[in-house]
Amino acid sequence: MNSRISPLIIFLLLFFFPGFQSTNNTVTDTILPGQPLTHPKTIESPNGIFELCFFSPGNSTENYLGIRFKNVSEQSVVWVANRKYPFPDSTAVLNINRDGDLVISDGSTTYNVTNTSAGNGTYAMLLDTGNLVLTNRVLELFWQSFDHPTDTLLPGMKLSVNENASLISWKSLEDPAPGLFYLQWGSSIYSTVVPIIMKGSEVYWSSLRTSFDVLSYDSNYVTWPFNYTSQTQISRIVLDESGKLKLQSWLEDQKKWNSSIQSSRCEDYALCGNFSVCNETARNPCSCLPGFKPVSGDVSSDCVRKTALQCSNNNSDTQNDKFLLMSKVDWLDYPKPLKMSSDKECQSSCLINCSCIAYVFGAKSGSIRTAESDCIEWHDSFSNLKLTSIEDKHENGFYLKLAASESVPNVPSSRNESNPAVTLGATDGVMFVRAKQLVAILAISLPLATFLLGLFVYCVWKKLRMTSKGEDLVQLDLGMTIKFENSELLEENTHEDIRKKEFKMPLFSFTSVSAATDNFSDANKLGEGGFGPVYKGILLKGDLVAVKRLSRRSGQGWEELKNEAILIASLQHNNLVRLLGCCIERDEKILVYEYMPNKSLDFFIFDQEKRKILDWQTRIRVIEGIAQGLLYLHQYSRLRIIHRDLKASNILLDTEMNPKISDFGLARIFKGNESQANTNRIVGTYGYMSPEYALEGLFSIKSDVFSFGVLLLEIVSGRKNTGFYQTDSFHLLGYAWELWTSDRGSDLVDPLLDDVSSVRAVLKYVNIGLLCVQESAADRPTMSDVVTMLSSESMALPYPKQPAFLNMRSVTKANPGISRTEICSVNHATASIIEGR
Repeated sequence: MNSRISPLIIFLLLFFFPGFQSTNNTVTDTILPGQPLTHPKTIESPNGIFELCFFSPGNSTENYLGIRFKNVSEQSVVWVANRKYPFPDSTAVLNINRDGDLVISDGSTTYNVTNTSAGNGTYAMLLDTGNLVLTNRVLELFWQSFDHPTDTLLPGMKLSVNENASLISWKSLEDPAPGLFYLQWGSSIYSTVVPIIMKGSEVYWSSLRTSFDVLSYDSNYVTWPFNYTSQTQISRIVLDESGKLKLQSWLEDQKKWNSSIQSSRCEDYALCGNFSVCNETARNPCSCLPGFKPVSGDVSSDCVRKTALQCSNNNSDTQNDKFLLMSKVDWLDYPKPLKMSSDKECQSSCLINCSCIAYVFGAKSGSIRTAESDCIEWHDSFSNLKLTSIEDKHENGFYLKLAASESVPNVPSSRNESNPAVTLGATDGVMFVRAKQLVAILAISLPLATFLLGLFVYCVWKKLRMTSKGEDLVQLDLGMTIKFENSELLEENTHEDIRKKEFKMPLFSFTSVSAATDNFSDANKLGEGGFGPVYKGILLKGDLVAVKRLSRRSGQGWEELKNEAILIASLQHNNLVRLLGCCIERDEKILVYEYMPNKSLDFFIFDQEKRKILDWQTRIRVIEGIAQGLLYLHQYSRLRIIHRDLKASNILLDTEMNPKISDFGLARIFKGNESQANTNRIVGTYGYMSPEYALEGLFSIKSDVFSFGVLLLEIVSGRKNTGFYQTDSFHLLGYAWELWTSDRGSDLVDPLLDDVSSVRAVLKYVNIGLLCVQESAADRPTMSDVVTMLSSESMALPYPKQPAFLNMRSVTKANPGISRTEICSVNHATASIIEGR
């Protein structure tokens, strides 16, 4: 960071820094070049609150550089410079080197505390906030310790909510190396920032209850604002070596730290296991819920049902299941609420859904209150439950689903049966909630009532299965593998046979899709294509998905949706986007994909600033990945698939900028011996269409090769093919050919690239691109040939023939003998769009 120092630091420098007032002080708060800090010397903040020094924790013989409270007798280190790299003895020295950086050295080993290369004239100063800053005499801030916290948060510090680890515990009291626990900040579904303590890759503790009131939150930072009126108050928030997050204040009269707030044991993530409740005050904190029993004697083991639900026994008679009101029990995990009109609708929804094990409507629990129309359902498992002391049962609790035959006491089944750990509402009684009774029908006659009830249950079950009661998208586990009956279909199957074959894919309810996208809010909208808008969906575990919703204005519909669902569901490749499921309910047609955080290729490649991110090596990786994906479609998949709409906006980029081909709504499947087909319905995007397809309706694998060639030249040059105005060329293909024939092919490369390995490398990719866009399909290579060319360093490439459309501004003149409709997909990278699909 190389910016002007903040007004706060200027104030502290002028007000507290003795060097601005006198040079006779024996204690300094500054490290100057040529004036090193050695053990046991220290530098102190202006008012003597903090000191920077070398120290050895506990009985350790290792030496560290750190900042600590000066007048606190107990362990008070708040920052460690070299926590991973201790020095073996006390000969280490802290100095400012020629580059203007802070370095620790013992003569044989050197450790850089900073890496700014700020140059001459820098010095370090310790402020009364506990912040060590590297600055110069014109008050430029080059580095500050507050940007590199260890295990402690101090007033005035900011923690990024986007960091993987904002605080990391010590390994032990005598070893400040990074320990097992680290603090993250997560966003809850209620738009609040919540602390999450991780132990390795697993959640150790997470709570919506613990509130550190001294902190302020926004979408980017968690801040402990500096308070000038309480500078004498020695306080900190520390993540200790045992994984506890504590807000501590130093009690000078008692010579100890007082923890006013800390993460409690009942908030340790899944401390008591599944279907178990935690009592903060009990010696044995864990007890099973009513109707459940411990799996083993282990206090952390799960509990299981004593009696299975009728629904889980494949019995459609859900009248045999019931609900028990669990008052005075709070929950720490919040599934995404669903909008329901009433408590009875919420109850009925949970009763019919076999995976639903508990519900609450219009929850008012602790500091979190849902909307009055919010229905919360828990599915399959239920953990992180906590006994509360709230007496008003309407302010707390939920309904637990049990088998009707289950006889439950007013206390949970303790892991130590002779000494129950928790009593749940002994005076509240047990309230069972039965399913909706068809009283009027049953009053007519028992046979008729039985028949009508059976018919009603069947119709409701059938309707819910076909519509709203699909799987819950919010609860989707992205780690699970999607299984299909026909993951690879046989080559000999015809196109019609394939469409008739049954494949298994998650069918999500519209309610859950709407909940995941916040009712398709504009804030979650990622973009819009020919199919319709695409939204970001947020799942219960924090994972993201992309939700593509068919627009009523789209030229596509049921056929394109089925086509895409069947094709992507049947294919698995690293360079093809993954389809997670779909929603088909009422007039809604929705596809759910894996989320690509870097959007699509056109978002970068055609933007003057963003394409700087795509260096030469990244562009090569994108080109090769697209080629591998197409090769799989054309040759190695048992289905020979022609994409027919390959373009920059249909290439999605993952976190590592790896490409994934998407949008198979217009794709076609070829039979085993089929190599070419004719259509009277032209689909695709002008600028990427091959001439034989655009003019005559003929398409083959060479059609995709042509599109790939256009895409390759766009990636190399950073220019669009259509809407091209340079020299006398009407499009990028003509410009590339003009450069190639005048032996200036390397001039096509994007001028923003500065890491191109060689002119030869550029010419290789331009050559391959021009080979792919040759006018005759027979002259173009196959994707197998292209992949070989891309991977070979020494292969002699043939000289390309003239590209298609060399002297044409458009391709709208079709063969008059062919009557057909034309559908062109929307692409912001294409200027000659005729009709949005």
